[in-house]
Amino acid sequence: MRINRIRRAAIAVTAAAVLPLSLAACSSDDNGSSGDQGSSESTEGTTGGGMDEGEDTGADDSAQEETSAAAQTFGAACAATPAEGPGSFDGMALDPVATAASNNEALTTLVSAVDAAGLVDTLNDADGITVFAPVNDAFAAIPEEDLNAVLADQDMLTGILTYHVVGERLSPEQLEDGSFETLQGGTVTTTGSGESFTVNDEAAVVCGNVQTANATVYLIDTVLMP
Repeated sequence: MRINRIRRAAIAVTAAAVLPLSLAACSSDDNGSSGDQGSSESTEGTTGGGMDEGEDTGADDSAQEETSAAAQTFGAACAATPAEGPGSFDGMALDPVATAASNNEALTTLVSAVDAAGLVDTLNDADGITVFAPVNDAFAAIPEEDLNAVLADQDMLTGILTYHVVGERLSPEQLEDGSFETLQGGTVTTTGSGESFTVNDEAAVVCGNVQTANATVYLIDTVLMP
């Protein structure tokens, strides 16, 4: 009997010692789970912030990629070009050069001359050219009798118009001190810098670096003669 009481007392003591340890272990597991959950929430928060930054960066990239054709042009006469529609710089950039010119109100006389010379398809089908395009006032400066005589002579008209065309796209930098063979067979020279250029020392570029689907156009204030 005494032995049994001793055994029961030993078991009770052992249980009393183990129980606090078990409770401590359970408490540690609960804390660990809570810590893991907090860590997970923190990670999610960080991930969410990263996505916002990514979205902002994507928006910035899109804004940088949007390059308007108007932003490439220079010259006081460019201000008369409409902001929207086929005759705008963005609209002209979509069409071949003769078609694009027909939508620009400053080039109506030139367009009529190109049509009279039968050069619409020639210019529209060309691959990478530069056109020095006289504006309406440039033709108006020619005595009416002389202008009508030129318009009536297709060979002469073709020679004059093709003298305004170079068989490659020219950047403003190339115009600083350039000499270029024209489709007519003659040569035009260009000088200047920044946003001020002249052709053959007589025609000023009034609106430059206008882009069309197949050409770069420089509007000039004087008709060039071969």
